[in-house]
Amino acid sequence: MKKIILSLIALLLSIHQTNSQNHKVKSPDGQIEIEIIITNKISWSASLKGNIIIEKAEAAMDFLTGSDFGLNPLIKKETVRNITSKIYPVVPHKDAEIKDEYTELSLTFKGNYKLNFRAYNDGVAYQFIDDGKSSRNVVSEEVSLTFPEGTRSLFPQEESMYSHNERLYLDKSLTEIASNEFCSLPVLFSTKKGKVLFTETALHDYPGLFLRGNANTTMDAMFPKYVLEAIDKNGNSDRVQTITKEADYIAKTTGKREYPWRVFIITDDDRTLIESNLTYQLAKPNVIKDTDWIKPGKVAWDWYNANNIYGVDFKAGLNTDTYKYYIDFAATNHIEYVILDEGWTKSTTDILHFNPDMDIKELIDYGKEKGVEIILWVLWKPLDENLIQILETYKSWGAKGIKIDYMQRNDQYMVNSYEQIARECAKLELLVDFHGAFKPSGLRRMYPNVMNYEGVRGNENNKWSNEITPEHNVTIPFIRMVAGPMDFTPGAMINKQTKNFAISFDRPMSLGTRSHQVAMYVVYEAPLQMMCESPSTYYKEQETVDFITQIPTTWDETKVLHGSVGKYIVVARRKAETWYIGGMTNADARVLPLDLSFLDEGVFKMEVFKDGVNVDAFAEDYKKEILEVNKNSKVIAKIASGGGWTAIITKKQ
Repeated sequence: MKKIILSLIALLLSIHQTNSQNHKVKSPDGQIEIEIIITNKISWSASLKGNIIIEKAEAAMDFLTGSDFGLNPLIKKETVRNITSKIYPVVPHKDAEIKDEYTELSLTFKGNYKLNFRAYNDGVAYQFIDDGKSSRNVVSEEVSLTFPEGTRSLFPQEESMYSHNERLYLDKSLTEIASNEFCSLPVLFSTKKGKVLFTETALHDYPGLFLRGNANTTMDAMFPKYVLEAIDKNGNSDRVQTITKEADYIAKTTGKREYPWRVFIITDDDRTLIESNLTYQLAKPNVIKDTDWIKPGKVAWDWYNANNIYGVDFKAGLNTDTYKYYIDFAATNHIEYVILDEGWTKSTTDILHFNPDMDIKELIDYGKEKGVEIILWVLWKPLDENLIQILETYKSWGAKGIKIDYMQRNDQYMVNSYEQIARECAKLELLVDFHGAFKPSGLRRMYPNVMNYEGVRGNENNKWSNEITPEHNVTIPFIRMVAGPMDFTPGAMINKQTKNFAISFDRPMSLGTRSHQVAMYVVYEAPLQMMCESPSTYYKEQETVDFITQIPTTWDETKVLHGSVGKYIVVARRKAETWYIGGMTNADARVLPLDLSFLDEGVFKMEVFKDGVNVDAFAEDYKKEILEVNKNSKVIAKIASGGGWTAIITKKQ
């Protein structure tokens, strides 16, 4: 009898699989195709120009109660839409107008859920939607990705899901990634026929996704569990928690809802990774009605340079005189903001009162008189314990925004905390910079007062390591920056080649040339863009400062002229009628021709900041020159080892 029952089950499964349903969705330009196969599960593949890029992927969700998604799925309805519209970002990170064009297949399944697939010209995405009414808990979500043989990854490997997500990108074959090795997002995969950048967006009320290996070409999702208890185990930490109790599920849900978009940017041209707006397009729209108060700009920042100002007649440090000096520097150079980083509060846990050596109200008033606004750094842990009162207090002082640090978690509570902070700050017209954070995941579109995320191994690491190499600097735009703006904190003026680089916490230096740092202001996207060096040093380098402060922090149009992951990048960006070009390279010197056909008719002045002839021996050597160009001009960007090249192009009157 048992054998008969097993045979019947096998027969039914065979019939179900024989009657599998295939659905195909093509991008508007026909270059990318998704094939969805419905059997006893939901699987899909993706191709580029007829070449398989994602061999097989599976999507499902397991709930504690009620129907699971993707288990013996039965389609009730399917809808195909071709959409073309335009998006106008409140804070344009790379384009003031985004063409939102895609083909969407929406599958409605028995069990009150939908699965939407979208094919764009630069990638694909899918999203589960729960149409049920019951509150229930998510045990797990299956995101299984199988790539063709020979696929490699630039793998931002994590040691724990309790992390700042500031990683180096390890070049690994997928077969080298063991089942106990995992990474944060975004992550880049390279097949023989193209690349796939995988990340997520529209992440709300749900944990962030990590991806683990299997010692083969398949990668699987993993998620932090729902946190039941997180405590300060040692009893004296202002920023580190120990998660002592976790649930056997990853999220609590409350009936009808949309889950995050799983995003795959697919291309055989590395430049597409930089130009893509997919993570923004798929995010939830802006909910702030009045946005006139949201002002991007540059920021004079103190922590990198350890308040090392000199040539003054007062003792530099965490005191009012020092920060008035920062404000004066910002005002003189038309820099919009100054951040007061760690040390301005009475303690790092008492963040409602300020350091007795610093009068914060006086500094904020002084800044306003000079046209400079103040942003206040805080730790997440004490902020979370008393959010509303703290934010209202800062607003009453006249602060313009907050920089929150040391979140270190991606679980559902933390994701919700990000959104709560963004929402409450929006009510008070406060800007937000998430430091010590996971990658951008769409919140910046819904709440455009969210300006920056860190989640990147940036310049501050120069204080304790030699890991911020030119190669790293030309890797992160193609991976981390694809998810959204990054608080890398450029602008170092003490620049060294490898042979004379030294680690110094209080007097840090950068690897690579001066021109390499300057080019970051065009290449790196950050609406609140830091200037990390000491104002005293900047005053000695006024010519460099004058060039940097001409460069905007938001853009009307972006074109990538050259790009190869980990090797080099040249980006052209337009603001109003002015074009800016930023180029950077790894340890290899390069000579790159620039196509200026994007210019309008007429004659233009090109102001160039480039590596000097002695830059190989003295990394701070640079040269400025003025050229006259038009759209047909043949311009060559000669970039030294670890170097950079930047130009500002304005129409001649």
